[in-house]
Amino acid sequence: MHDPPTRSRDRLPLLLALPYTLYAVTLFLAVALVALLLILPLPSLRWRRVVVRTAARIGLGITGVRIRLKHAERLPPGTCVVVANHASYLDGVVLKAALPARFGFVIKREMNDVPLAGLLLRRIGAEFVDRSKGQRGARDARRVLKTASSGASLVFFPEGTFEPEPGLLRFHSGAFVTAVRNGYPVVPMVIRGTRRILPPHFLWPRPGTIELEFLEPVASSHDGIEADAAALRDRARSAILAQLGEPDRAG
Repeated sequence: MHDPPTRSRDRLPLLLALPYTLYAVTLFLAVALVALLLILPLPSLRWRRVVVRTAARIGLGITGVRIRLKHAERLPPGTCVVVANHASYLDGVVLKAALPARFGFVIKREMNDVPLAGLLLRRIGAEFVDRSKGQRGARDARRVLKTASSGASLVFFPEGTFEPEPGLLRFHSGAFVTAVRNGYPVVPMVIRGTRRILPPHFLWPRPGTIELEFLEPVASSHDGIEADAAALRDRARSAILAQLGEPDRAG
């Protein structure tokens, strides 16, 4: 069993909640704006990702958010697909700070319309996908497959969204189809602590510790694309659920 991050050190007295929120939001937005201005003229995608990774680390550090990695040696040095549970708007920032700069992110299309954030995400090569099953969703899926086939390592949140209540939602298959079609291993990851530090629909963030645990990679069994993708999805989800310590909300 895992050892959860210590909560006693992560508590923020109510009297300090508003000053901390103003401090954290102001500084984090300032760091993000500086990062955006730096990456706009940079022609290299790799260097744009390095800048944003550094900015994410600085932003988290100056707001009192610590990241603890567990079993980082399980992340392969080559191309792979990382899948993680999703509990907070902070998840993407944390993974950007923690993962090597070679990773691109697959994000719901709605984020493309967020002012400044959408521009920043486009400049670091984020892939926006429509979660519907219509033509746009199919076109987005083909584009992600093309990106992966070029040798890009990708990060997915296969739940597609998060909800206020703790628990692991049903997984979509896109990440696993991408992995199977390209022969890439899938690395499940458990994120702990972001829901407490920045709860969904809650305006009072707090400092604290976030733990990222890399689980054992899972690979295709070569039984056909659909069967392999479904098997990878179920194995990855079961592994995350077993370590997450939250309810199964797939129903």
